[in-house]
Amino acid sequence: MKRIKGVEEGSNGSSSKNPPETCKKVRKQTSDKLEVVVTSESTESDWSQLPQELLLHIFQYLPLLDRAYASQVCRTWNQAFHMPELWRCFEFELNQPASSYLKATHPDLIKQIIKRHSNHLQYVSFKVDSSTESAEAACDILSQLVNCSLKTLGLISTARPSFMEVPKSHFISALTVVFVNSKSLSSLKIDDTPVDDPSLKVLVANNSDTLKLLKMSSCPHVSPAGILCVADQCHGLRELALNYHLLSDELLLALSSEKHVHLEHLRIDVVSENPGQHFHTIKKSSWDAMVRHSPKFNLVMYFFLYEDEFGPFFNEEVPVTHLYFGRSVSKEVLGRVGLHCPRLVELVVCANGLRPLDEELIRIAKRCTQLSAIGLGECEVSCSAFVEFVKMCGRRLSQLSIMEEVLIPDHKYSLDEIHWEVSKHLGRVWFPDMMPTW
Repeated sequence: MKRIKGVEEGSNGSSSKNPPETCKKVRKQTSDKLEVVVTSESTESDWSQLPQELLLHIFQYLPLLDRAYASQVCRTWNQAFHMPELWRCFEFELNQPASSYLKATHPDLIKQIIKRHSNHLQYVSFKVDSSTESAEAACDILSQLVNCSLKTLGLISTARPSFMEVPKSHFISALTVVFVNSKSLSSLKIDDTPVDDPSLKVLVANNSDTLKLLKMSSCPHVSPAGILCVADQCHGLRELALNYHLLSDELLLALSSEKHVHLEHLRIDVVSENPGQHFHTIKKSSWDAMVRHSPKFNLVMYFFLYEDEFGPFFNEEVPVTHLYFGRSVSKEVLGRVGLHCPRLVELVVCANGLRPLDEELIRIAKRCTQLSAIGLGECEVSCSAFVEFVKMCGRRLSQLSIMEEVLIPDHKYSLDEIHWEVSKHLGRVWFPDMMPTW
């Protein structure tokens, strides 16, 4: 035990060394006050004695590399590094150094995960670059996850769809391993992959009671019958994303059956692979059944079509809520949108041409009473029509993204004046977007 001793300063600022009288006074003063006793053991912090629960909480906030460094501090921290709770969620980043600047998961770490933690993995994603080698490496890892039961799986291509370059048999074999061993898969994101109908049947056979989210846009080997099988069996499905060629009246009716839960989100990508491609029509009665069953569901539609391919669309009422046109769209089509899309919440038009969209915007404002967000790119709208549009929509327009080049000055408003007028109706300061000058 050590007792803290005081040292008295002299009036001239120098310390007195060991005068007997001064020492007696200090001892007397100290004895009259609270004595501070410090043990030698308490001055040393034994970090290895931290409770496991606290270590787990700290490690959960650390990046993987920092966790690895921390695991080298002591045996206790090394054991904490391997706690199952820390390995339930993992993202494999697979990139080729020669073709990508993105970081990659070290091969030694991948081996360690497969050896020691594969049975702990539950929420897994693979982020691969544009190389076929990275996609094949992801399939190799999937093939080894025989002892795990995943709850979520995401296959993400950061550039071009590299999974499509992998031999189909290799990909299907790896994916089947996950589908067979995972009995509680709830979320599956497999966009731009060669998944096919037989593999979806394996998915349904093992995970029909738990699957809630399925994203599989741009999967050319899946047929309408294949996705219909999923809808017929997976009654808990709440979110679905697919290409338009998989959408059918039968699919909408299956999603609207009494056994099926209320759908929350349906995303449809309408993509033209070749100019002049033909697209089928969905009956209004099928959409009506969907709305009756799931009145609050979001229908998100992305269109990447040429102008002459819009014939089958928007001729009857469609319950679309979020609508994006990635290519040029005609005034006629936008006019039909205003007539037949009463549930529209968000509208984005990347390009239209040189004919002003005045009438079309006014019609959309009048009929689409839930519209709260709009974005216009390479289009033309007169300043007067734009002000009238904003006035009709009012403060429900939470997002208004309009390029300055879109607005055409007229006899009522100039570009300098329109900012004030629009801000007044929105109830907040607003400026049109500016084109970067670099």
